[in-house]
Amino acid sequence: MRRYWQKRPLLVRQAIPSLQSPVARERLFELAARDDVESRLVTAFGGRWRLAHGPFDARNLPSPRRRAWTLLVQGVNLHDEAADALLARFRFLPDARLDDLMASYATDGGGVGPHVDSYDVFLVQTHGRRRWRIGRQRDLRLVPGLPLKILAGFRPTHEWVLEPGDLLYLPPGVAHEGVALGECITCSIGFRAPAWQELVEPWFAALAERARVAGRYRDPQQRPTRRPGRLPPAMCAAALRALGRIRPNRRDAARALLTQLSEPKPHVVFDRPARPLGMVRFAAAVRARGVRLDPRTRLLYDGGDAAINGELFELGDRRAAAALRSLADRRALEGASLHARDPTLRTLLYEWYVAGWLHLQRRGETRA
Repeated sequence: MRRYWQKRPLLVRQAIPSLQSPVARERLFELAARDDVESRLVTAFGGRWRLAHGPFDARNLPSPRRRAWTLLVQGVNLHDEAADALLARFRFLPDARLDDLMASYATDGGGVGPHVDSYDVFLVQTHGRRRWRIGRQRDLRLVPGLPLKILAGFRPTHEWVLEPGDLLYLPPGVAHEGVALGECITCSIGFRAPAWQELVEPWFAALAERARVAGRYRDPQQRPTRRPGRLPPAMCAAALRALGRIRPNRRDAARALLTQLSEPKPHVVFDRPARPLGMVRFAAAVRARGVRLDPRTRLLYDGGDAAINGELFELGDRRAAAALRSLADRRALEGASLHARDPTLRTLLYEWYVAGWLHLQRRGETRA
């Protein structure tokens, strides 16, 4: 982190020795056929780039024996435990920054062309081989008329071939191109970097709830006017002074970030329990088995505030706050750690359970 994070690329040979791909080709094809999974198909048949968005019926995908095509499946960690476990290896970074795991399946010669990302990415080779070429360049002009953002003047300075277990880290702004050498699967761990404009709406929403500006406009010095349609300059100046007293503080910024960064992506759908337990039976089950967050759930906290899947709430008393912070950090907790007898905490957990945001631990399952 000190030497490379957001500074320069890093290649780590055998970062994960003996790595088995968390998802096979057939599993990716199954996910790409679902409505609740974001997927894309990139082809370069005959040197002509094409892009299509899923879902895709596996029977309509090109043959794996055909060259130069790529299937990109976003958020694989939301639907596959092995992919979620691979993503969890990167939780040395805050969840607020982690986005998801994308799996890229490609046949020989497949890729998405040379391009630049605005976010950090860890590229983990999980099956087969892929050649990566990278370079820093100022010329970011794109090839016109293409459905993909492909650099027109890509000038690589480094080249490597990655094999299963190898890892390549790229900070934002590094031009890169990956091309499959035979059939391969690459897992990309991407990161969120909030655009400040995206925080404006949640901040104004919070501001509208708490803003209290005393007083009312007065104009004892108003003179008769010949221009009644004109907004009085004194009124505008007075409004500016009044509104200027409302300034965002640290909590406003934190709550805007909590709201925006915990919000699931639009295509995410939670599976509610078909026959949810009643409150009493749920509380007993929690004490006996503990709980775990659904892979699709994003739970973040700051001070006394927290947000789960875009919904802000206060952490409550000391015991409840400690339990919920631990749940956010560890993604799962034993029943004894949750103090489920606390009525406020018990109600929160039950609401999340009914919504599909949280599940009872399987018997014998422990996570940390």
